[in-house]
Amino acid sequence: MCGIAGVMYKGKSIDAEVGEALISMLDGCQHRGPDSTGFALYHACEPGGLRLRFFVGNNGQADVSISRIQDILGEFQAELLKEERVGSTYSIKIRFSGDIQKLAYAMESAAKLVSIGESLDIIKDLGGAHDVDDVYAIKNFTGSHGIGHVRLATESDVAPEASHPFWATGFADVAIVHNGQITNYWKMRRRLEKRGFEFRTDNDSELIAVYLADKLSQNIALKDALRSSIDDLDGTFSFLVSTKDEIGYAKDRLAAKPMVKFESDDLIAIASEEVSLNRLFPGHALNTSEPSPGTFDTWQRST
Repeated sequence: MCGIAGVMYKGKSIDAEVGEALISMLDGCQHRGPDSTGFALYHACEPGGLRLRFFVGNNGQADVSISRIQDILGEFQAELLKEERVGSTYSIKIRFSGDIQKLAYAMESAAKLVSIGESLDIIKDLGGAHDVDDVYAIKNFTGSHGIGHVRLATESDVAPEASHPFWATGFADVAIVHNGQITNYWKMRRRLEKRGFEFRTDNDSELIAVYLADKLSQNIALKDALRSSIDDLDGTFSFLVSTKDEIGYAKDRLAAKPMVKFESDDLIAIASEEVSLNRLFPGHALNTSEPSPGTFDTWQRST
């Protein structure tokens, strides 16, 4: 049992309090996953620039990992523009025009790469939404959209790197939060590995992210990729996916994993439980709906 949440504000020039919204939504369903909490946040896009975040820990090994990260940046002729250490992570902004996939795969030899993108920044750690906010100041983040996850560890360690969201390893700006289980995981993974893709975990959420990002790289629309995912992925699942411009969902045909949504002229919000949506509009009666089994949809911010 885990909880997912996502919100997108629809305006053309959005500087919305996405961080505050996601903290409230995830706090509302924290009982579904007390072990860890994570956020995929989308900053203003900076073409030609990339954001990377790594887990480096808090001990002496962190300095070794950071040194190695900077060595690899030099090998790829990437210019370091900004760096910051916070919590157990090291985040950087770089200027880079080369092969993002090759850079991402190489970076894993230095430290666990959490996310990469022109706008994406994944922040996740142990504890509840407010615990993570206390360290990483999630509440200060403003933007157009983001997704989040609360995790109850059932099949892997309680550790920051096992937390969600997951990014599409090797691809920029694609993130996933997922409640469920993909039963044809190894079949799908081996199919992608034969085409040269690499995986850094055995988590089925990473598989979904790479599957969708691969579709997008082939100029397949996100909505069409979600449509095909319902046929290609076996199991019980409800998931949210985000890119730098879109947010979407898919539910399997059994619909065993809950999902509820609210949409207005200003925003779309989706979560595992209605209480999370109510946190956005305390004291108001919302006209919510539950997506039907085997359905999918996407929303795009105005440009």
